[in-house]
Amino acid sequence: MTETKQLPKRSELSVELTWDLAKIFKDDLAFDNACERLTNEIEKAESFKGTLGQGAKEFQEGIDYYLAMYRKIESIYVYSHLKNDQDTTNATFQALYGRASMLFSKVSEAISWFEPEVLTLSDEKIWHFFEENKELEVYRHFIENILTDRPHILSSDQEALLAGAGEIFEASSNTFSVLNNADLEFPIIENETGEKIQLTHGVYGQLMESVERDVRKHAFEGLYKVYNQFRNTFASTLSSHVKAHNFKAKIRQFPSARAASLNNNHIPESVYDNLITVVNKHLPLLHRYIALRKRLLNLEDLHMYDMYTPVLGEISIRYSYQEAKEMTLKVLEPLGEEYLSAVKQAFDNRWIDVVENQGKRSGAYSSGAYDTAPYILLNWHDSLDQLYTLVHEMGHSIHSYFTRKNQPYVYGDYSIFLAEIASTTNENILTEYLLKTETNPNVRAYILNHYLDGFKGTVFRQTQFAEFEHFIHVEDAKGTPLTSDYLCENYSQLNAKYYGPEVIKDEEITTEWTRIPHFYYNYYVFQYATGFSAASALSKKILTEEPQALENYLMYLKSGSSDYPIEVMKKAGVDMTQSYYLDDAMSVFETRLNEFEVLIEALEK
Repeated sequence: MTETKQLPKRSELSVELTWDLAKIFKDDLAFDNACERLTNEIEKAESFKGTLGQGAKEFQEGIDYYLAMYRKIESIYVYSHLKNDQDTTNATFQALYGRASMLFSKVSEAISWFEPEVLTLSDEKIWHFFEENKELEVYRHFIENILTDRPHILSSDQEALLAGAGEIFEASSNTFSVLNNADLEFPIIENETGEKIQLTHGVYGQLMESVERDVRKHAFEGLYKVYNQFRNTFASTLSSHVKAHNFKAKIRQFPSARAASLNNNHIPESVYDNLITVVNKHLPLLHRYIALRKRLLNLEDLHMYDMYTPVLGEISIRYSYQEAKEMTLKVLEPLGEEYLSAVKQAFDNRWIDVVENQGKRSGAYSSGAYDTAPYILLNWHDSLDQLYTLVHEMGHSIHSYFTRKNQPYVYGDYSIFLAEIASTTNENILTEYLLKTETNPNVRAYILNHYLDGFKGTVFRQTQFAEFEHFIHVEDAKGTPLTSDYLCENYSQLNAKYYGPEVIKDEEITTEWTRIPHFYYNYYVFQYATGFSAASALSKKILTEEPQALENYLMYLKSGSSDYPIEVMKKAGVDMTQSYYLDDAMSVFETRLNEFEVLIEALEK
């Protein structure tokens, strides 16, 4: 009997392949002490309440206290969530995360009076404080940002109630996360060699790229059989989360949850609408690529589990983690020595948690706080896709590093809208490097296939998610019950629209919405598509050495939240209130699709 392959336990991993969280807190006792100190400092909040209007000195002291509280809780929260994510089955780590989450809510509640109190002061009085106290100047944009929200800020008592209910509003999302990452048990699957392996989120993604169709089919059916068993539960968690978004938007007098979410970054709703309009206009390009995929795979029926396997079969383009590190440094050379120096720090100073282990959170991300390293979580498998993931997450982390190094705490983070641009600029640079250096037509075809699949996944697929996310918020706001049947029916229709007539309407895909964590992120997912498209424009400017392109790009990485994100991008060279950058990205997709078709024709002769 074949032995089932199991993931390693956390304790079995090589230390060099794990992140070093001792740089945040030496141990859990140090974490506990920090929580105790912050708990005591929360009690000081009342002494600042009601003092902001007393004078320029008091106004500054109130701002300093408000920001210091968030600065301290962020490090505590990051430490706890990284610990929890490295092993979600560990009860100790769950307790750390739970404590930090509660403390975050207490901090938010204790200082929730701050913005409402600022808004009780007249503009004239506030700017007079700035004239009196020049040390306030660093906070000018911060205060301007608050003042633009006057119509949406509630009374201090109401804000305190909302802040205190923070954990309640996040309960559905947290339930989804625990269920999705820790409690679901997936079946044992046989890989290409007949080896039995435990199906996990990470393994599933790997098996979807298998050249053996039965492997893909069994993994696909095995995964969705589990999700289908819990689809009513997932409908309940998602519906409750959407209701929370709509409720908060309504009481803050926004016309919709989308308007409320985009307002946080001062993003016009037209940016969202432009994306969906442009992508829908270019869906025939996706349908054309899907039809080509069907032909190259020589399939009578194309299923959703056929969407990720290389259409040219097995070509050995795999990178070990060590090889990927070396390639990353080589590929990112056009970004200059200052950038590469930061990348080397990430590799040398254990910012990265590399290996998948039992209980580890699925996927990949970059996370951190102002006073921590910008850590990266991976679930490494040797593949070209994992090289792209490493380069992508490195883009996030170096963006964070430069922001925190060049901005004071008050602007030491960047908006979600800007976040995906740095990461996907790196991806675009990697693709250009591979296409420029690789001469083997078979390998070039594979890379083009990978790019087209990546574009499909990042632009078309994420826009599909964005369209569905907006749909469910609109439907809930209209009073439509978001039952599992209703969600499945509408998701199936949307999936069919995006992928076109060549794809079989698999029953399993109707429940795909059950496993997408981004539906709990409050209008986050559209930014993958807009970010990729903006990154396409920026990478072209950098690689063609357009005058000031690199300097403007580094300026963007260092800007943090010192200006509104749309304005930061205009300075970097892309006006994202327009749709031209989306059409330009589609043109790149079409050009590479054309090249791929010509190359395939030549290879088939």
